[in-house]
Amino acid sequence: MDQTALLTELEPVAARLLDAHLAASREWFPHELVPWERGRDFDPAERWDEADAPMDPAVRSSLFVNLLTEDNLPYYFRTIETLFGPDSAWGAWVRRWTAEEGRHSIVLRDYLTVTRALDPVALERARMAQVSTGEVPVKDHVCDGIVYVTLQELATRIAHHNTGKLLTDRAGYEVMKRVAADENRHHLFYRDLGTAALELDPSEMVLAVERQVRDFEMPGTGIVDFEAHAHAIARAGIYDFEVHHDAVLVPVIVRQWGIDAIEGLNDEAEAARARLFKRMERIARAGRRFSSRRAEVIDASEPVGAGA
Repeated sequence: MDQTALLTELEPVAARLLDAHLAASREWFPHELVPWERGRDFDPAERWDEADAPMDPAVRSSLFVNLLTEDNLPYYFRTIETLFGPDSAWGAWVRRWTAEEGRHSIVLRDYLTVTRALDPVALERARMAQVSTGEVPVKDHVCDGIVYVTLQELATRIAHHNTGKLLTDRAGYEVMKRVAADENRHHLFYRDLGTAALELDPSEMVLAVERQVRDFEMPGTGIVDFEAHAHAIARAGIYDFEVHHDAVLVPVIVRQWGIDAIEGLNDEAEAARARLFKRMERIARAGRRFSSRRAEVIDASEPVGAGA
């Protein structure tokens, strides 16, 4: 099925999912989640001190990456609108999604500024660099776009949620929980859209799933020192191969979409499905190895008798 025909067939589904999304929406206000009483003026001559907000450096890395990813919203809007189009339910959804996503950078930046959790000068310089390049994953086919955003929204929700769990600050936890809840609702829209696309064109969707799992990258590529931050985030267990496999790939690809049980695929899609599950098993093995090494490091760092 060509892309125009697929979009036309999916438009009533998108309209129904948008209506359900709006009916379940509850407005929230970024300013109500920020602990403003903890703020004070910034003296340009005063250097930022991480002791003002003690936390695991990996959590700080995750907050840094999460916020800068949200800052790149204009380019995500452009990519998704280009893929789905600006009209009908497609355009209405993209604009609503953009409005909701916009709150995330507002509340994260206000919280991080008030609590001095991140160096505001380094953060602003990184924002300028990130938004000036506008680097985001770009998908050329509707099916690839649907698969990618389904996985990406869930991955982002998990990253936000796991970051919040590692914050000792209750206000920060509430901020991350609220942002994660939005991301989950966005994931559900795309997941259910993917279910409908599988019914219309299962072979093309399976091909897209294989491509997107093979080439998946978290939003954030292009962020200053992204690789170093990503490694720190993985070492802390916020988001790593094991999380990616167990909490994203299996729930979506196997439990929700049932890719393993689809019948009537063409030969190309059958071959892609075989490659997909081999790759997922490799990801699972890599995740187990990484988690095992992390556990060994933690055990070795504990004093004798710890946990007894």
